[in-house]
Amino acid sequence: MPLRRLRAHLTGVMSDTPVSTETATLGGGCFWCLEAVFDEVRGVISVESGYTGGHLPRPSYQDICTGMTGHAEVVRIAFDPSVIAYRQLLEIFFAIHDPTTLNRQGADHGPQYRSAIFYNSEDQRSEAQSLMDELTAARAFADPIVTELTPAPEFYVAEDYHQEYFENHRSQPYCLFTVAPKVLKFRSKFAEMRKKAPEALP
Repeated sequence: MPLRRLRAHLTGVMSDTPVSTETATLGGGCFWCLEAVFDEVRGVISVESGYTGGHLPRPSYQDICTGMTGHAEVVRIAFDPSVIAYRQLLEIFFAIHDPTTLNRQGADHGPQYRSAIFYNSEDQRSEAQSLMDELTAARAFADPIVTELTPAPEFYVAEDYHQEYFENHRSQPYCLFTVAPKVLKFRSKFAEMRKKAPEALP
């Protein structure tokens, strides 16, 4: 059983009260980065890396890498709203990626790496728009926010080798120099939202 599903299973088994969950779907560059961060967030039950927002049914990673399918690399987050609010997830999201670069995050270029919020309800759309308006008014970023805000279309789970990538490949160069700094930034900036004490990173 993949780790993300095992965690969700154990959450249900260990609780006497059924967990009421909601779903957040977010794109902010490589999904390995977002998955590694949101795996550590208190109230998050599971995180799956995948693809959404394009026109090709059941795309593969090779299809996505062409930049021609219209999909974004995203994470689908199942969370308990009684523990963490959707807005708090978005605050983390905006802190760990650059929402001002169009179709790019660092050295990763292409529409598959765009900043995007795929909302699953009108409440989520309103929360996201409100937060982006606040960040713009506060001049939180030097450049305008270009994050896409659109209804969530069909989500396609990425190949198994993409799931829990950081956890399984921490010494890989991309994980060391791109993913790990985002995890450390989350741990520093949102310490009260962590599930557990920080672990050493390579």
